[in-house]
Amino acid sequence: MQRLQLIRDWLAGLFPGRPHDITPASSDASFRRYFRVTFADNTSRIVMDAPPEHGDCRPFVRIAGLFHAAGVHVPEVLAEDIARGLLLLTDLGKATYLDVLDESNADGLFRDAIDALIKWQLASKPEILPPYDETLLRRELDLFPDWYVARHLGSPLTATQRETLARMHVLLLQNILAQPKVYVHRDYMPRNLMVCDGNPGVLDFQDAVYGPISYDVASLFRDAFISWEEDRVLDWTVRYWEKAKRAGLPVDADFSAFYRDMEWMGVQRHLKVLGIFARIRYRDGKPKYLADAPRFLGYVRHAATRYAPLAPLARLLDELEQRAPRVGYTF
Repeated sequence: MQRLQLIRDWLAGLFPGRPHDITPASSDASFRRYFRVTFADNTSRIVMDAPPEHGDCRPFVRIAGLFHAAGVHVPEVLAEDIARGLLLLTDLGKATYLDVLDESNADGLFRDAIDALIKWQLASKPEILPPYDETLLRRELDLFPDWYVARHLGSPLTATQRETLARMHVLLLQNILAQPKVYVHRDYMPRNLMVCDGNPGVLDFQDAVYGPISYDVASLFRDAFISWEEDRVLDWTVRYWEKAKRAGLPVDADFSAFYRDMEWMGVQRHLKVLGIFARIRYRDGKPKYLADAPRFLGYVRHAATRYAPLAPLARLLDELEQRAPRVGYTF
């Protein structure tokens, strides 16, 4: 209630004598919340409420500028109170890709998302955004054994399992760190893409980094909250790859190699997200995200059974889930 009153007082100063309603717009897995401010003439704005003790608004403002300069549709920052964690933004609407995606419109919506992603990647320059380096990648990978396995499953890895997972981490990191580097949104998925004029509107970009070119492709097509048949993922990934090549982006000349890189990058992301969802549940008291854990386990198993070097990871998942090992793993 104190934060809501703070928002009311701030808006009263920004819009003196201009009546408005404040309603929740959305929240996310962090401590950020969003409110829609609607005026009598039906125009609206968004307030981002990011308590400063839990984060810093400045990366959002800075990276919004980078996206805008790249020609990508993101909210415009109209007013800011960094010290108190408040931003006033343009409103990109109420419909996310996740809200509306279906078999009939997915091709068109993902075409727009691919075009926007390529614009963002083409703007890439080194030493502008934080590096997605080995230290950060390893820190993310450690979330899986620490939070998902030890805390959620309630049984820490054995010494043998830790050794297996460590070997898998080495393989993943060798592949990921060898990939060409571009700007990475880091959560480029349907939940963060808005259906609007200038489609898509892009949200939740404040954690952007400079890293592997396949990361945002993996985020887009191996999503946290919606899954697609393999043939459609292949088709959309080919479309991205062809457009990226024509645009001069440093994708591998061999599509099969790029697709492998995307899937291996996805494994790192999926393990990370399993750990994050468990942390959100047990540290932050938000249990709903763990309902999608089976989707991510399925993604990891899918890749680990396709590529022989990752087969021990599939076997490890079977042990953790107390499944009988499947025929056909290669070690």
